[in-house]
Amino acid sequence: MSAEPAPAAAAAVPEQTPEPPAGGGEPAEHRALVLTGFGGYEKVKVQTRRGGGPRPGEVSVRVRACGLNFADLLGRQGLYDRLPPLPVCPGMECAGTVCALGDDVRDRQVGDKVMVLARSGLWQEVVNVPAVQTFLMPEGMSFEEGAALLINYITAYMILFDFGNLRPNQSILIHMAAGGVGTAAIQLCKTVENVTIFGTASASKHDFLKESGVAHPIDYRTMDYAEEVRKISPKGVDIVLDPLGGSDTTKAFHLLKPMGKLITYGVANVLTGQKKNLMAMAKTWWNQFSINALQLLHHNKAVCGYYLGSMEEEVELIGGVVAKLINLYSQGKIKPKIDSVWPFDQVADAMRQMQEKKNVGKVILVPEAPKEETKKEEN
Repeated sequence: MSAEPAPAAAAAVPEQTPEPPAGGGEPAEHRALVLTGFGGYEKVKVQTRRGGGPRPGEVSVRVRACGLNFADLLGRQGLYDRLPPLPVCPGMECAGTVCALGDDVRDRQVGDKVMVLARSGLWQEVVNVPAVQTFLMPEGMSFEEGAALLINYITAYMILFDFGNLRPNQSILIHMAAGGVGTAAIQLCKTVENVTIFGTASASKHDFLKESGVAHPIDYRTMDYAEEVRKISPKGVDIVLDPLGGSDTTKAFHLLKPMGKLITYGVANVLTGQKKNLMAMAKTWWNQFSINALQLLHHNKAVCGYYLGSMEEEVELIGGVVAKLINLYSQGKIKPKIDSVWPFDQVADAMRQMQEKKNVGKVILVPEAPKEETKKEEN
């Protein structure tokens, strides 16, 4: 929500112009990634911006790492309707250090290491954000992990437990199981006793999936995943996580056992190349699953829709989920899987890594090139 689900946006406010620095003077310059137009990878460029101090209720954060999400790829193509007008700085999650406090901020201090969730605007060296959109990082968490946690793990947690009501001895099908939301969902499934996990991914990622706890990896490129699931579990599965949309949602519904739950949280099938593909969009929407309440009654199944971007006002709800995730991290039960780390200057390569579904885990952007030892650790 990896390849990643389409709507995996975060709760926040639109981008804001920073206030001038206190006492006057020229605002400081910093580097930012800016979407200058809709289209291919080259549309996201490194530019210089002038920033100021935080407004009342805001904090300034020196950004150390940013998360790349599928919604960022859709936004580049003009397929994400929650993006502010162009030119715009993308980025829905980041991690860094608080470097200044606005008036009325009492629960943050300069030097705090925080994770940040926003609708857009976080792919910058310095950001001003409402303090309520920041979350203190737990002890031992790296900035790269902090930038990989919020969107993927909030999404996975809420679709698994709030909608899916995952319980011991159940079975689940996770699409895009080697991506950001997929790896988060697998780790969270492992916190429940005896859950049987089916996961779709290309064959090169199956060893990783098996090591992670997927009992039955399926190569969606060479096999009909529905047939493969039925061979092992003729009655189907208890839960299907669907980030694909289109005809795959219909297949998911028919794979459910009685009392099963389908949670749809994206339309990744519309993303087929660097630029907007009208044929892929039309095919996905033409084949979109539709069912009415009376039909659901006869099937004894549930269909749920989840979109993190529509939960902007649910600050307490999201905060409660983040607290649970931080607790699980501190217990060693979850740990974001970092696929690769790319400096801002190589944002095109980072987007290509995700769009071509080469990633295993989260793709991370950093303002400056990582140190050589960091690269080795992440590889």
